[in-house]
Amino acid sequence: MQAPAIEAAPRRASFLTPLFRDRRIAAGLFLGIGSGMAFPLIYATQSVWLTRAGVPIETIGWLFGLTFPYKLKFLWAPFLERYDAPLLGAWLGRRRGWILLAQVGVAASLAGIAFGDPEHWLGWTIAFSLALGVAGSTQDITVDGWRIAVVAKAELPLMSSWSEMGWRVGSLIAGAGALLVAGEHGWKAAYLVMAALMLPSMIAAWIAPEPESDTRAAHAPMSFAATIWAPIKDLLDRLGPLGIPILIMIAGFRMPGYVSTAMANPLFVTLHYSDVDIATVVKVYGFWLGLGATFLGGWLIPRVGIMPTLLFGTVFGSAAHLALAYLALYGDHNDGAYWTFVVAVGIESFAYAFASIVLITYMSTLTSDAHAASQFALMTSLVALPGNLLAMTSGVAVKALGFAWFFVGTSVIGIPVALLCAWIWWRQSREPRPAG
Repeated sequence: MQAPAIEAAPRRASFLTPLFRDRRIAAGLFLGIGSGMAFPLIYATQSVWLTRAGVPIETIGWLFGLTFPYKLKFLWAPFLERYDAPLLGAWLGRRRGWILLAQVGVAASLAGIAFGDPEHWLGWTIAFSLALGVAGSTQDITVDGWRIAVVAKAELPLMSSWSEMGWRVGSLIAGAGALLVAGEHGWKAAYLVMAALMLPSMIAAWIAPEPESDTRAAHAPMSFAATIWAPIKDLLDRLGPLGIPILIMIAGFRMPGYVSTAMANPLFVTLHYSDVDIATVVKVYGFWLGLGATFLGGWLIPRVGIMPTLLFGTVFGSAAHLALAYLALYGDHNDGAYWTFVVAVGIESFAYAFASIVLITYMSTLTSDAHAASQFALMTSLVALPGNLLAMTSGVAVKALGFAWFFVGTSVIGIPVALLCAWIWWRQSREPRPAG
């Protein structure tokens, strides 16, 4: 079976206009912000607090496991599509009910972390951080399911782009924003502010329309195993003979990025760039370039097609790591190579964001309305697990190869994925398009 195609966009279609005229797009932006806030506050931002509280570095490393609910969310995603949320489901509908309940869980977990003291009572912090991981990953499941089901397939590039931009804004708030508040007013205030900033996303969940395909949803009772297997079987049945190759391509698509990212900051530190340099260039400058790449991806997909854009994304995303290899050789801050650092980070940030939005849109087109949340959660877990596991060996690889050859290697990882993507595109082009 041929993967669903994205129809060509009208020539005069505007990227910005729907944000102000279509409440689905506006809601998608603000729901994306809430999703983007939760994940960094579990570990990345909180690790600074833990370090300053004197928690042993090996303990902090193990606490990365608190993010694991995001890798396993496909296990409970099917149940969120089959059953209404307690109390809220009857009022808001199935998807929006779960979204709002998850958002309340995120805000409550953030408040719980705020009132903790990791220096003297680490167990409290761990418990609420784990709760944040479960609530945040549940929020991701339900927001992704709503985002896919509420628009037509032809509108997915637009919706995915605005949702991804919201996610990036949320990540910036939870990263740089939380650190700024913590520096001025302490960590308790920082996490309470983050909890309060979930309110706009909650309002978005309330005003967002419930997908029409879900308003009459009804499901016969199924066993635990059958509930999990049903969306997987549906996905494989619809993809047909290309199902396994497509899933392999998805699993490998972000692998070069995961492995490269694990050693990017150690490279910058080794090249004598300060924390201020890294924060300014990677976080702020990289953020704006990422937004630009997301805009470009959302504009390009309807005009060029999903498969050519996907192929370009995997080639560009992998080749961009060569900029970091060049930086490793010629980018030492002590040699006056600051602008080499800026250009290399810019190339990598733009390529990473472009590849991400293209992959998100592609995976969204593969889902069915009935199992949108479950199938998207399955594919995102498939993206994350192999990359994270391989990234665990990145330090060993750098020690053996050096930074330059390591980043060359991460580019090479993308070659088989690009070839597989090209083959899938070729196979699909030889199949008749589905009627209608």
